[in-house]
Amino acid sequence: MKPLPPAPTGDVHDFDFFLGEWTCHNRRLKNRWAGSDDWDTFSSKARCRPHLGGVANVEEAEFDRGFSGMAVRLFDLRQRRWSIYWIDSRGGVLLPPVHGGFTGDEGVFYGEDTDDGRPVQVQFRWTRQGADRARWEQAFSLDGETWETNWVMEFTRAHGA
Repeated sequence: MKPLPPAPTGDVHDFDFFLGEWTCHNRRLKNRWAGSDDWDTFSSKARCRPHLGGVANVEEAEFDRGFSGMAVRLFDLRQRRWSIYWIDSRGGVLLPPVHGGFTGDEGVFYGEDTDDGRPVQVQFRWTRQGADRARWEQAFSLDGETWETNWVMEFTRAHGA
């Protein structure tokens, strides 16, 4: 497998746009590694709060599929890089992090994990779309060159929440 690209650096304020409450439309690929374009669609709600003076934030999500999840984002002030960890109620296991940051409105984060026992490289892409919209995408790669997007979340700020 090709080595991961270098993780971009960022700023401690990269995720300030995401603080608050959101509704979300999810699309998750039903069958990975099959060349499929068959997506499961569902809704979720999320709330993101800052911690530790802004060097951390925690996003709690409730999915209408009967599970919940939590993203913990930590900013390393020395390396100027975010680490993002995920845990959900389906497994109760803190997954390996992805690392990276934002350039303008685009954030890219890379890490390593497993998918059904196979080692994979993981890519998260965040796109800020103004004050009230955001997009997150997750892609996996088996070789470090070809990436398959397998989950897309379209966030809309929940006003008055």
